Amino acid sequence: MKHTLQQVFRSSKFVTGFCIFAAILMVVIFYPLFVPNPPLEIIAQGSFFPPGTYVSTYDTVFSSKAYTLNLTDAATKRIAAKLGDQERNDIKEYLMLVGVPEDQIDSTNTILLLDLWEKNYDPTKKISGMIFSKVRYFERLNKSLDGLLSEEGLILASPNIDTGTLEQVGIINLSDYVNIKEVASVRTLPLGTDNFGRDVLTQLVKATSVSLMIGLIAGLIATFIGLVLGLLSGYVGGMLDDIIMFITNLFTVIPSFVLLILISYSVGQEHRGAVMVAAVIGFTSWVWTTRAVRSQVISLRNRDHVNLSKLSGHSIGYIITHDILPYIASYVVMALILQISSAILAEASLSILGLGPKTSEVPTLGLMMNWAMIYQAQILGKWWAYFPVLLVIAMITFSMNLMNTGLDQVFNPALRD
Repeated sequence: MKHTLQQVFRSSKFVTGFCIFAAILMVVIFYPLFVPNPPLEIIAQGSFFPPGTYVSTYDTVFSSKAYTLNLTDAATKRIAAKLGDQERNDIKEYLMLVGVPEDQIDSTNTILLLDLWEKNYDPTKKISGMIFSKVRYFERLNKSLDGLLSEEGLILASPNIDTGTLEQVGIINLSDYVNIKEVASVRTLPLGTDNFGRDVLTQLVKATSVSLMIGLIAGLIATFIGLVLGLLSGYVGGMLDDIIMFITNLFTVIPSFVLLILISYSVGQEHRGAVMVAAVIGFTSWVWTTRAVRSQVISLRNRDHVNLSKLSGHSIGYIITHDILPYIASYVVMALILQISSAILAEASLSILGLGPKTSEVPTLGLMMNWAMIYQAQILGKWWAYFPVLLVIAMITFSMNLMNTGLDQVFNPALRD
């Protein structure tokens, strides 16, 4: 056993795949210990909040100490962030109408653009062909730009209980800053929120663990069924082999995914839990394992050590478990790895079609993709709602296929270096 493990971990492909898979498992295990929030908790009153750190506006105004910082580029960045693409294009349009050459207008240079506006905008100037509504629009735009360039602070007012009028209670200057560590309500969302306003990262970690559980359960079921049927069919032969191969060929003719869709649909949404979906996937994915194990057993059943065991009077069960199974154990492990990987992909495919586990219980990688597609995250450019899910699925399947390839190189003499 020790020698076998040494051989396995000498394979660079297996080690690479194992490290990737182990890293995913570590995140799945330890992340909930540090962030124990429910994965389906709605924390945002809105959909698709972008990744970032969110600070309570109320707390920054009333519950934090103000610090004065004289940052030279702070005003420029503030203005650049508030001046949208539409406003920039409108400013450029006006400047060109009043005769400013287009090559002198750089709409991406905020300071230059506003400087040209101040020098050329004249509300009394009549521009040929400009309709009245457009004139009014440029007047409103000019007022908004005046407020944008203003260096006056923001006045805080509070109603006076006696007089009913507003009274100034404070002022927030443009140079006032708060230390984010002193703000009471701060929440960092590395992957933003989804269409329901739920933390995508917390949901992704939980979904990964559930999908891995589904893959493991389905893989164990499919491998166990395939192993038992393959051993009996390959060793016993005769009528039993014919019956097993008839059933296997019958399932081979019917596409397994179509069968999976029909069974999942017939179960119904209310009864489709994660374990139920895993069981359905497992009971429809054993066919190729059965055929592969059968072919391996047929090549072993007439070996000398097996014939010697027959002559010794050992039972069929003893011969299968002691003289055949150990010789195909490595192949069974590789089949299990592929079954787990295939089951995770099958669950994702089912959930995208709306036939996965119940949406109200636990998230899965497939359900997250389904939610992103229903609310058009890919069309709206909300990449954080679907791209991390695709990346996790790709990393899981890639790591498992690497481990399988590494094991194949170790145990298959034809592939050894």
